[in-house]
Amino acid sequence: MVRDARRERPGQGNHPVDAAPEGLHAARRAGRGGRRRGRHRGGHRVSKVADVIDKAKAEGRAALVGYLPAGYPSVEESIDAAIALARNGADVIEIGIPYSDPVMDGSVIQAATTQALASGFHVARVFDVVRAVTEATADLGTAVLVMTYWNPVMRMGVDEFARRLAEAGGAGLITPDLIPDEAHEWIEVSDRYGLDRVFLVAPSTTPERMAMTVAATRGFTYAVSLMGVTGARTAVDSAAREVVESARAAGAERVCVGLGVSNAEHVREIGAYADGVIVGTAIVSALREGGPDAVGNLAAELRSGLARTAPAGT
Repeated sequence: MVRDARRERPGQGNHPVDAAPEGLHAARRAGRGGRRRGRHRGGHRVSKVADVIDKAKAEGRAALVGYLPAGYPSVEESIDAAIALARNGADVIEIGIPYSDPVMDGSVIQAATTQALASGFHVARVFDVVRAVTEATADLGTAVLVMTYWNPVMRMGVDEFARRLAEAGGAGLITPDLIPDEAHEWIEVSDRYGLDRVFLVAPSTTPERMAMTVAATRGFTYAVSLMGVTGARTAVDSAAREVVESARAAGAERVCVGLGVSNAEHVREIGAYADGVIVGTAIVSALREGGPDAVGNLAAELRSGLARTAPAGT
């Protein structure tokens, strides 16, 4: 049964993930091997995203990760849609910040973010969205990440952005155009505020860069299943499994696959070997065509593809 979540809440060679490796040892020191600050449990830093993924794994399935842009088609509806995602099976919610130059996004997401910007959405509103979704899904333990290009974070100030995200209850950031070599400030600040940092790897990622990225990542490693922009596809690229295997060989504890995932069959296929499955374009399309109710319906369908499907490597 699809749950209605509304009113339940309170108040390529040049692909960023493949840039030339630099600063490997610094990233490793500041990454998984570094000293933790922020939220701790028994002396160790707690990753809410990792906890959620591990809980799904304990249930014998991969986690479902759903993406929605903040402010589309309005701030209120984006909140309702995100809550509908969580109420109908999404374990992790990605809230995207609309950006004027979304070079890695396909046409559906570009159109949605363009509309949000045209309606007056500004970056600071993302904290309102995160807070509302986090509070409304507290009983579920849903982890809420923000996905953003790096420029909006720099404009606000890395420390200021991280502080406000942590205060809103956000779990961390996915930064598709930021590489660990250039993330020293973010690595330091994310430790200070107890936030996860999710970096991307791709089929063309070299072994050296894979090791560097995995070491700097916290929460999960985002495996891009193919080179190109986002968008729903009819089949899952065969390279996805290889990227997951490469990330695990480099030491990744949790790997989630995104780009091109659009239906329950894709989710079932990827969930057999990955720790999480990321769906974006299909969810945005559902929101455009049928509002939050359609998002809830799709989330329930996608979640059905993960029933008792234990990922490889468990």
